[in-house]
Amino acid sequence: MELPELIAAFGKVAVASIADAVDKVCGRRGYLESAIKPRINELRICGPAATVLEAATDDFVPPQHALDLIDEAPRGSVIVIAIEGGQPDVAVWGGLMTAGAVANGHAGAVLDGSVRDLVEIRRDYGFPVYARDVSPGTTLGRYRTVASQVPVRVGGIMVHPGDIVVGDVDGVVIVPRDHAAAVLAMAQEIDARELEQARLIMAERSLRKGLARYGRI
Repeated sequence: MELPELIAAFGKVAVASIADAVDKVCGRRGYLESAIKPRINELRICGPAATVLEAATDDFVPPQHALDLIDEAPRGSVIVIAIEGGQPDVAVWGGLMTAGAVANGHAGAVLDGSVRDLVEIRRDYGFPVYARDVSPGTTLGRYRTVASQVPVRVGGIMVHPGDIVVGDVDGVVIVPRDHAAAVLAMAQEIDARELEQARLIMAERSLRKGLARYGRI
């Protein structure tokens, strides 16, 4: 299945089902720590990861790798920013980066750090940003970008460029690109089974009967 088809299909599957499918197919967790949540709105995100790594510095330098990536990443990307050595109280994303992301047609941003300019982003762009926190603090003189399109650790999960990022109010899940087709098939199966199970519970007026028939909760 080509990437656009995968993205479209993942966009229709419950995030919880995708998380369960990653557990089963990959044998490990794929969902990010719950602190990384939507900060602008409740829009769902779904797209291939375009990654940036930041590290501590005393130099007063712009986040050049991130700025370049926003212009250079394929349309529909989710910009994923990691911070080496932890999650400091600084904003790695703001209004101008949002303007660039919207201009380039990106799907969202996922940050293992903070976002700022919330009023501007909500008012002018409605661009979905999932972040660990909110802070007015700048990275200038504190952190710099050191690489882009490299594997990064975000919210306790390794993210590789091109992995599929899916998120909504339930949280964010990373689907390894090499396993995307298998994860999608299982997630779709889980969705279908849960729909049947919910209908049975309502028809029988019994949670226990629904659980007994399908063996899933």
